[in-house]
Amino acid sequence: MFDVKKKAQELNDQVIRWRRTLHANPEVGFNTAATEKLIVEELEKMGADEIRHGNGMRGIVALIKGKKPGKVLGIRADYDALNMTEDTGLPFAASNGNMHACGHDAHAAMLLGTAKILTECRDDLQGTVKLIFQPSEEDGKGAPAMIEDGLFENPAMDGIIGLHIGSLWKGFKAGEAGYRFGALMAASDWFTVTFEGKGGHGATPHLTIDPVAMACQAVNLLQLVVSRETSPLDSAVITVGTIQGGTMPNIIAPSCTIRG
Repeated sequence: MFDVKKKAQELNDQVIRWRRTLHANPEVGFNTAATEKLIVEELEKMGADEIRHGNGMRGIVALIKGKKPGKVLGIRADYDALNMTEDTGLPFAASNGNMHACGHDAHAAMLLGTAKILTECRDDLQGTVKLIFQPSEEDGKGAPAMIEDGLFENPAMDGIIGLHIGSLWKGFKAGEAGYRFGALMAASDWFTVTFEGKGGHGATPHLTIDPVAMACQAVNLLQLVVSRETSPLDSAVITVGTIQGGTMPNIIAPSCTIRG
């Protein structure tokens, strides 16, 4: 019988190398050509049964077929980064203005490690595993794009699993995995609001309609949706991540936009 745990331990250093290579070269959204090239080349070296990528298809899908009959399981990992400058001081830190701040480099590296193990234990594998490498998770566009490209077809999956590294939560140690029954993470909905006002000089605010002041009020009041409009028994969070308005400190802008 194939010893999965032993093989995973043997692969640990390789998974770390994959992760650090991806971390040092982060790419954003669907603009992930170098990342995809690395993943596809590694899957080809492993001998994945089928790799689907390119020709207008977004993301990477690969199949590993077991020697025994069974169902089809999907395993999903994302691999896009964020458009933010890294300031960690790590020897493998990114220097291209992007950063793997959410752990997608680790997710992709772990799925490559999983693929390596699965390709080597085909004789014991019952059914088929569909490996799903997804771009553009941070902006919510990658999953619907892959579904549109036929992700759930040829073959259809009986189930799909994924995970997120534990750096977002306290209490987990290296080597531990957490789980729960029912919902684990929230769905993500995005909003953009632009406040239109009347610009002017900062010395005469009474002659203007200040959209920055409106936006600041809105950011504060939006929190009441959670504290006063949502049941205390339900989970909800509203985050405003950007507020953009104005170009000069002494000029009142004509508009201001918030996104969350």
